[in-house]
Amino acid sequence: MAIPAVTGEDSDPEGSLLAGLAAGDERAFERLVREQGPRLLAVARRFLKNEEDARDAVQDAFLSAFRSIGKFERTSKLSTWLHRIAVNCCLMRLRTRRRKPEQPIEDFPPRFADDGHQIHPSLSWKGSAETLLEEGETRRIVREAIDRLPESYRMVLLLRDIEELTTEETARLLDVSGNAVKIRLHRARQALRGLLDVHFGRGAGGRG
Repeated sequence: MAIPAVTGEDSDPEGSLLAGLAAGDERAFERLVREQGPRLLAVARRFLKNEEDARDAVQDAFLSAFRSIGKFERTSKLSTWLHRIAVNCCLMRLRTRRRKPEQPIEDFPPRFADDGHQIHPSLSWKGSAETLLEEGETRRIVREAIDRLPESYRMVLLLRDIEELTTEETARLLDVSGNAVKIRLHRARQALRGLLDVHFGRGAGGRG
């Protein structure tokens, strides 16, 4: 039996989509929004607490991508490129907001004694912030805990642990040093762990 020939579009669907976008094809743009919109909106909601702001950021991301599609060199996947644009649009919106006074990170658990040891050691529980966010019953608790963190620490935690950007990428987006990213990430993880201990530590500890 003869094997059907593989067309260029079938063998490289992303290439055909990019060609359509570069040519200004509205159908290609609609396909891009349909395929990538839900994922980008989920990303925006993690950064922006307001639903309208999240949707506006996604719209900004698509418009920015459409304008600069000719510069996309395919060194990464189109979805990865769009993800970076969406994250940047969210950060730009956050920068334009009037900054509110933040609770110092030192006010969050865990507390440390003068010798550097934790006053109350963290309880034993399984799962990172990323894995807990994937579980429907715990998602709200984890999101609320993350939202309580000071913004400068919350952004680092989201970019590194949830969006999985590198230290260098995070530093560039936030205009800080790589060392500052590492310090903030460590403190943010500690604070988040302390906030979640009350919800997950006892249950995990009880199971042994």
